[in-house]
This record gives sequence, structure tokens and C-alpha cells, in this order.
Amino acid sequence: MFRRAARAAAVTGLALLPVWGAVPGEAAQTRAPAVAAAPSPSGGPHLAFDWDKVEVGGRVGVGITGMPSGWDVVTVTSPALKRPISLTPKRRGASESTQFPDSKGEDVRGDIAPGTYPVTATSDGRTVVTAQLTVIPEAPASISRFVAGPKGGTLGGGESTPEVTVRPGSEIVVLLADGNPGRNEDALTVKSKAFEGPLTIRTESADDPGCKCDDGSIVYAGHTTLRDDVPAGTYSLKVVSHHGKKTSTTQLVVTGEPVTHHRAWLAGGAVGLALVGAGGFVLHRRRRKSVARA
Repeated sequence: MFRRAARAAAVTGLALLPVWGAVPGEAAQTRAPAVAAAPSPSGGPHLAFDWDKVEVGGRVGVGITGMPSGWDVVTVTSPALKRPISLTPKRRGASESTQFPDSKGEDVRGDIAPGTYPVTATSDGRTVVTAQLTVIPEAPASISRFVAGPKGGTLGGGESTPEVTVRPGSEIVVLLADGNPGRNEDALTVKSKAFEGPLTIRTESADDPGCKCDDGSIVYAGHTTLRDDVPAGTYSLKVVSHHGKKTSTTQLVVTGEPVTHHRAWLAGGAVGLALVGAGGFVLHRRRRKSVARA
């Protein structure tokens, strides 16, 4: 994936075009640059990105180098970016701004088509340098695991689908791992005829078993209770991710006697009946004493 490609620190081949200085044909004194145009060792200002290609809706780190002394703020704009970027000197008197990976990155618009977009850096209303940013389609899902198993299990090997079998009415944990999750997608919905209702699995869930063989994927997890009356058989679990673009399925085998859940209710009911009985006995004794005194 391009997200894991080598960082293009110098970003060559981006058609960088320094345009700092007076406009040809005009007197320098009438269109003087906002910042002194002393030549830099790099040959002039350059924009650089942390990736040579970025995905639609992704993030890109931006920096500038080769600025003349005395500059304070450079504003970077592009039709591909959600908002302008303000770049400042890395330190007092520096010719470069804070560079990636120190930069947190800026949001690339999610409603644009893949392609090449112009990027313009300006200072005090004058263009400093331009560049081109290549935007590629959003990478497809990379589902490495979609499993289910008994709550408290490890969701690995023989303790998760499709090897494991579960009883009707039992609690299970469902886990999906995606190496390239959809942007702004922190929760997914899993559906199955074996469930009492749709199950929401989330990132950073307490049900995440923390697999030791983690491959860096984003993990969605959650737990639910199977229907008590679900007949024995094999049931499909389905989840739709990447904002409707990716459908993943797995199977769960249900067999055996249903798990009972009424013991706690019976115990509570017995205690309640005992209290009611004791209350009636006390009230009966109080009434007898009142009659005797009369």
C-alpha cells in the first residue's frame, strides 16, 4: 500500500516551480517581494510532502524548505485539501518549516476524484512556490480476521470460527481485523439470524482479546448473546464496512442444548417471596397483639 511506501523526503518529480521574486517586465521596486529573496543553497523554496501519493480522504504532511531569511508564515492551499495550511519557521532564522514526520498531516478531501492537483504556497499575498499533489483512490479493505467464539475464549485456532461450536443462548465475542479500515469508521454492525439483534463492534473495545500475533490491523470487537431458540445449524455472520463498499462474512456453528439464564431470576424470586412471607408474618403478629389489647 502507498501508506507504507518509503517517505519521499525530497519529493522529486513533483514539478516544483519556484516563483519567488519580482514579476518579469515590472520594476523590482514596484513589486518587491514580501521577504528578502536571497538565494538559498537549495536553489529556492521547495514544497515537500511526506508521501509521493495520498489517498482520497487521507492525510498528507506538508513542509517547505529553501526560504529566504526573515520569512514568518507561508500559507499552502490546494483544491485537494480541506483547509489552508500555515507553515512557520522550524526555529528562529531557519530556512525550512517543521517537516514530516513532526507534522501531524492535513486532511485531503474525501469528495474529490483521484488525479493530480495544484498546490500553491503564498506569503503576504505573493506566490512563493507551486507543486503538484497526486491523489489516488482510497485503498480497498484488508480483512485479515473475521471470527467469533465463546466469550472468554482466545478467538484463535480451535476456539473460534469455523472450528468451534457454540450452544444456543450462549455469549460470544465477534472480532474483525482490518489492515486498512475505512476513514472515520470506528464502529461496524454485524448481523446474523442466530443473534437476538444486530451487534455493534467497535475499535478499542474491551472485548478485544489483544492477540499476541497482532499484525498492526485495526481491531473491531464486541459481544452478544445467541437466541435461546435458535435451531442447531450453521449460521452466517455478515458485516458491511468501508461505508458500504466492503461486505465480509463468516460462519458460526450452533449445536447442543440451550444455555439456561433463569437461575439468577429464580434465586432473586425466591428471596423476594421469602421477604414477602416474612413481612406478612410480622403484620399478622401485629394484628393479633392489637386484638388482644382491645
